[in-house]
Amino acid sequence: MAVTSEASTVWSGDLLSGDGIVSLDSSAAASFPVSWAARAKGEAGGTNPEELLGAAHAACFSMALAGALTDAGTPPHSVQTTAAVTFDPAKGITGSHLLVSARVPGISEADFERIAEETKTSCPVSRALTGIPITLEANLA
Repeated sequence: MAVTSEASTVWSGDLLSGDGIVSLDSSAAASFPVSWAARAKGEAGGTNPEELLGAAHAACFSMALAGALTDAGTPPHSVQTTAAVTFDPAKGITGSHLLVSARVPGISEADFERIAEETKTSCPVSRALTGIPITLEANLA
């Protein structure tokens, strides 16, 4: 059964001086301020599409890696993923870098790295991001 999730944004004003509110509609979990200054200049006080994309990529990768490790007979105790999504105002989104640390009893470093690398290309958000480079640093904790 397919599940559709929704988020919405209400924007006020022009691109450079305007701002908006992004809402996670399906879960009603949160609303976040968003602005061009947060996106293009990294100013604090609001989020941006790349941070939200990073959150989606990190969550998806952690879930997919936990599933792949479990399928390999080595379920993880924990998986921590940070996704650093880069935005260049002149070029757009230029990449996502996954930094992963996991506690996985009974697995070799080589097997962990192989499974993490396979997961990098099979996670649904990674598949949606095929238009940008995705890099990975994965280590056992």
